[in-house]
Amino acid sequence: MSERHPHQHGAHPHPHGSSPGPRRRLAHLLSPHSHDTADKVDPALESSARGMRALWVSLAVLGATALAQAGVVAVSGSVALLGDTVHNAADALTAVPLGIAFVLGRRAANRRFTYGYGRAEDLAGLAVVLVIAASAVFAGWAAVGRLLDPRPVTHLPVVAVAALVGFAGNEWVARYRIRVGREIGSAALVADGLHARTDGFTSLAVLLGAAGSALGWRAADPLVGLAITAAIALVLRDAAREVFRRVLDAVDPALVDRAERAVREVPGVREVGELRLRWIGHRLRAELAVVVDGEATVRQAHAIAVATEHALLHAVPRLTAALVHADPAPAPGETDPHLALAHHLPA
Repeated sequence: MSERHPHQHGAHPHPHGSSPGPRRRLAHLLSPHSHDTADKVDPALESSARGMRALWVSLAVLGATALAQAGVVAVSGSVALLGDTVHNAADALTAVPLGIAFVLGRRAANRRFTYGYGRAEDLAGLAVVLVIAASAVFAGWAAVGRLLDPRPVTHLPVVAVAALVGFAGNEWVARYRIRVGREIGSAALVADGLHARTDGFTSLAVLLGAAGSALGWRAADPLVGLAITAAIALVLRDAAREVFRRVLDAVDPALVDRAERAVREVPGVREVGELRLRWIGHRLRAELAVVVDGEATVRQAHAIAVATEHALLHAVPRLTAALVHADPAPAPGETDPHLALAHHLPA
């Protein structure tokens, strides 16, 4: 019954279901308490901008890491380090599909894409999952090839330092991407952060292999590579689960519980009917039905629907819009008004 323009709360000091940091709390205190959308920055655009910034910072760090390792590869001729360098370069380039998705997600909805372009982010997440899968295949293939055809590694100290550089760069990027991805609700960015973490483990494999080679054990490098392949497969499983759940419109059941509790506290709401939440990129939308007094006027029922939407926007993090339908409480002997729709429902 009520769907209005996305109601943003960037300037409100109310809690939104999460514990903001000191900077956000200070920003809330210093910002005017206003409902005028012209006075506030759209949090959806702000979160997209944060996602873009995370991608470009990651691209710069991983690009520098790959360049440093490439220099060592040219000196040492290490095939293992070459594989790690190519892997880091590929991970840096995954910023491209995610960047395209974030740019698309900021475009306004139109008559063809009535929900906007936020789902492009989920497609980018699928691309990241495919890259992780390819990384696992490549790591396994390289490890098996080295196990079948052992080769000596030269300039071991330099290779070891390059491996540590690769691990440090990837781990920093992984933490940064995962943190920002979770803060803005981007499953794709979280998956990309997990991918960067697998690359860091690959770098450690190069380090351990170099240590084994220094001790005269040529099989050390390929055996560690196989172990890292298994670790990549585990990370692939977790990343694929998160992305595919998002593609299938899965949400955390705790969010549904929080939304229901908030709606039940709205004056005039007698009962909460069907409630649905779905992600569109890193933003949530809600659709729900509430039961109100059957004798309420249209204006009164609409006011309750608006109050319900308002309560949801405060209670559910990253919720940008809600469609609220008000049903009248049934009177004794009254026929269910929804019976006319029964033949349209699946059996």
